[in-house]
Amino acid sequence: MVERQDINPLLLLSGARLAEMIRKQELTSFAVVEAHINQIQRINPTINAVVKTRFEQAREEARRADEQMKSLPPEQLPPYHGVPCTIKESFALTGMPNSSGLLARKRVIAEEDATAVARLRKAGAVPLGVTNLSELTMWIESYNPVYGRSNNPYDLRRSPGGSSGGEGAVIGAGGSPFGLGADTAGSIRLPAFFNGVFGHKPSGGMVPNTGQYPLAENEALRYLTPGPLCRQAEDLMPLLRILAGPDGKDQMCREFELGEPSEVRLGELRVLDVEDNGVIKVSRGLRQAQQRCGQFLANQGAKVKKVRIEGLKRSFDIWSAMLSVASETSFSTLLGDGKPINASRELLKWVFRASDHTLPSIVIALVERFPKLTPSRTRRLVEMGRALRQELIELIGARGIMLYPPYPTPAPLHHKPKFPPFNLAYAAILNVMEFPVTQVPLGLNEKGLPLGVQVAGITGNDHLTIAVALELEKAFGGWTPPGIAYFAD
Repeated sequence: MVERQDINPLLLLSGARLAEMIRKQELTSFAVVEAHINQIQRINPTINAVVKTRFEQAREEARRADEQMKSLPPEQLPPYHGVPCTIKESFALTGMPNSSGLLARKRVIAEEDATAVARLRKAGAVPLGVTNLSELTMWIESYNPVYGRSNNPYDLRRSPGGSSGGEGAVIGAGGSPFGLGADTAGSIRLPAFFNGVFGHKPSGGMVPNTGQYPLAENEALRYLTPGPLCRQAEDLMPLLRILAGPDGKDQMCREFELGEPSEVRLGELRVLDVEDNGVIKVSRGLRQAQQRCGQFLANQGAKVKKVRIEGLKRSFDIWSAMLSVASETSFSTLLGDGKPINASRELLKWVFRASDHTLPSIVIALVERFPKLTPSRTRRLVEMGRALRQELIELIGARGIMLYPPYPTPAPLHHKPKFPPFNLAYAAILNVMEFPVTQVPLGLNEKGLPLGVQVAGITGNDHLTIAVALELEKAFGGWTPPGIAYFAD
């Protein structure tokens, strides 16, 4: 762990605080952008988080932001005027690659911004580049044939998570105050957890998915949700307000009335403390960290109740069934860039290091060819999912949240998530529930790895989960920067 006095102070501040200082002319956008560019240049050779930069364009945009300060009063400036950020490569960012880690798309360059990217830029944000991800965003480790593997800044031997692992890693290492990710099975929350930062998966249908590749279909457009990752919790709600709302293109996106976190009173909350899903054990350190959260909230007057929910035992099966029912295009077809791959042949080629695809992607395509579920069993699982959602809505309530582990352990060693692959169920089940979930960092364990907890609420109650995140940050310190090597000049 690094002492904060050893760090450039600009690399510790929230995006909102940096924007405030720029508006007050206490510092320039150019200075802020340059500090983060320098940090990325320092850290990226070891973590491989940012896979394509736009530093010169960012410097020019920062200069223009500083020029605007001379002609516009502060109140007319956008909320994140001149503040740098990073963008997951699966989002279209004009002039940047948009391969989603698929070798067949290696030369695809975005010609316009995705809706979420456009909204961030309109709010004044200055993108520094695009970040690494898993192949076609469908795995919880960030490596692919186009960009290679990203590493966790807290331990290079470990995964930064996926599919937004590059975002989690660069923010955790101080290279960006906030970034844009997307989440189908924990793809915001697991990178946020493994890299010790905040991440928010919005309510299903709150933020449009337009401009992502690959794009979900039908009801899965509500299971896939763009959202922010950031080093300070105070950025979560402002960024969500910027991102939220229909764009006229995403058919599943709708208007929500966003609440105000500052109006939430912890003493009036109902808190469900669910320590595991009844199938996959959670490490002692994570259990204890979640217990500390429950105790803190109880001390503030919240009604905390430990519960065990039987339906969560089938989390992985329910998530798989609900996602498959909603999807029309096979994953094999996506891997073949429009033509299904021969998964068996690709597996053989992979053995001889001749495949253009990663092993997790090939295995997903193989499993897809030999489904274990009959149509009737799939229907039963979908019905179980709907029943579980209703049960959780009633248990959590309109003024409640749920504490739940994000994963059974802190950041795993590279490749370990394959054995077994079902640990993502802790995060994935909340996607098909369509609930808002905020991932909250809770300091480091004895190995120097980030601890954390998921704070979930019912659909539309994003402000409640973010309000709790803000209070837990005050109580437990929030983001703890990794080793001094990432900050020392």
